Amino acid sequence: MNTFLWVLQGFLAAMFLTAGTLKLTQARTKLESFMPWVKDFSTPVVRFVGLAEVLGAIGVVVPALVDKAVWLSPLAAAGLGLLMLLAAIFHFRKVEWSEATFNAVIVAIAAIVAIFRFGPNAF
Repeated sequence: MNTFLWVLQGFLAAMFLTAGTLKLTQARTKLESFMPWVKDFSTPVVRFVGLAEVLGAIGVVVPALVDKAVWLSPLAAAGLGLLMLLAAIFHFRKVEWSEATFNAVIVAIAAIVAIFRFGPNAF
């Protein structure tokens, strides 16, 4: 189970590090071409979401890797899950089913990591 959770944590970290870095570094017009939701939010909000994703990606793996403040890893997973839950609600309200479904899957993955790392498979 520990290996399975590490794979999920690695997946979350890679996905959110990539997505967050794009939101922090790309021009708004470029982001709008492949992330249409960006049009509905101000640039500071998009950058804030990117920063939250990058910090969450770091937090989901680094504390456990260095064996310091390991409680931050499941907390980061919970935070990323909450971020994706809010994204799923946004896409659901805009009737964007594929995006909402993708977000819901990521919520489930983050919830599995958070639950198991807080509970039976804690570090």
